[in-house]
Amino acid sequence: CVRRLHRRATHWIWSAAAEVYKRRVRSSGASAVVEGTGDHGCEYMTGGTVLVLGATGRNFAAGMSGGVAYVYDADGSFAGRCNLAQVALDAVLPAAEQAAAGIPLHQGEADEALLLRLLQQHHTLTGSAQAAALLAQWPAVRSRFVKVFPHEYRRALSTQQASTATAQETALA
Repeated sequence: CVRRLHRRATHWIWSAAAEVYKRRVRSSGASAVVEGTGDHGCEYMTGGTVLVLGATGRNFAAGMSGGVAYVYDADGSFAGRCNLAQVALDAVLPAAEQAAAGIPLHQGEADEALLLRLLQQHHTLTGSAQAAALLAQWPAVRSRFVKVFPHEYRRALSTQQASTATAQETALA
């Protein structure tokens, strides 16, 4: 069962199936929510957002240079299936903690807010039992989500946000 909702400015791909096709998200800037992936999930991803609500195969994030993936890691074993050559695995933080830690925003939104919005929309559009269960247990399950954040993308966002802050300070001076 695959349901899609397309908007002019943003393309969303919603899937209750086990895999989302790589070409649909990895470089499009789209967002996708999937209930699990096979091997090589988010391979060569250069933009967009992926939320994985179930198990992943091996070699997740191989060649991933942009965008962000959020993975529900129920048993704490995801790191062993993720290719860490170009990405870091971070905790999903509430907005205040993310700001205090100086962690740049993906798509202008704090991680917890973005993840929750995607999860709620997925539930609304698909009726996903997995999404419903996670929403019912929020915020207790938040700590089981892992943010897959490419090193180069983090650097680019940090530079961009620092430039914006400097420009705003200059304008106020």
